[in-house]
Amino acid sequence: MRLVLASTSPRRRDLLARLGVEPARVADPDIDETPLPGEAPRNHALRLAEAKARAVERGEGEIVLAGDTVIALGRRVLGKAEDEAELRRMLGLLSGRRHHCLTAVCVIDTAGKARTRLSDTIVAFKPLTSAEVDAYVASGEGLGKAGGYAIQGRAEAFVRFLSGSHSGVIGLPLFETRALLIAAGMPLG
Repeated sequence: MRLVLASTSPRRRDLLARLGVEPARVADPDIDETPLPGEAPRNHALRLAEAKARAVERGEGEIVLAGDTVIALGRRVLGKAEDEAELRRMLGLLSGRRHHCLTAVCVIDTAGKARTRLSDTIVAFKPLTSAEVDAYVASGEGLGKAGGYAIQGRAEAFVRFLSGSHSGVIGLPLFETRALLIAAGMPLG
């Protein structure tokens, strides 16, 4: 039984290592991540996780694991910050407010059965000063990250409250991932 990680995220690989799991191979799922009209954030995360898992070819004896993280302010999905202006806008929206970090995980077992789980973590940022926003944007850390921040880096200092899965905010909720891998037949201690 071999695990295929349908993600090129080094953070997901590092988190899997915490479970004692090393993927046999890593594949980059190429899918359109645009939210569907009227799609709720949690449904968006679940749909993308499964689409990523299905986008990767699964060989005989292979299990595929994929995940997707969505930052949601109400029904609004904050995607990945692609430039500094977008990063500033996102930090302004998150400043002093609670938001949901929704990370969905999908595992497709050796028989082709897909199982999904969703981790919903509430995160509250402190009110951010202009100097804090400027310094964070200058660091470049939030570019390419869902919601424009990486909790495992400098942005952790902005978090005044977290209820849920810290590993889920990083990108792979370990509790849910472990349960899905076990259900797919992977022996974990």
